[in-house]
Amino acid sequence: MNTPEPGPQVAASSGSNTSPGDTPAGMDLGELQASIERTYGDRDRARGVAASVAWLAEEIGELAQAVRKGTYEQQVHEFGDVVAWVATLANQQGVDLADAVRRYADGCPRCGTSPCTCP
Repeated sequence: MNTPEPGPQVAASSGSNTSPGDTPAGMDLGELQASIERTYGDRDRARGVAASVAWLAEEIGELAQAVRKGTYEQQVHEFGDVVAWVATLANQQGVDLADAVRRYADGCPRCGTSPCTCP
């Protein structure tokens, strides 16, 4: 799958013994955003938000293809790329991803339960 240059790129999994939900070295969303900023921040700001949105859309398409027809390793790679591009956009917009997902911490943000009981 073709990851655009420049911007965040996340290496494909080597099939390590991590389970779904594990992050490298216990990385949380704030650490991911800081890493993306250190690594790509200047390049991301030069590219601009509109171009970053376009690259994110491309990566979502590649993720969809990997989910439908790809291997586990391809799926891990594409999920990583999508998350990295989301972090890029969050950085460009000044959004803390931990704040953005906090509304899901206690279950469904609409009905307030877990599992969701929305109709």
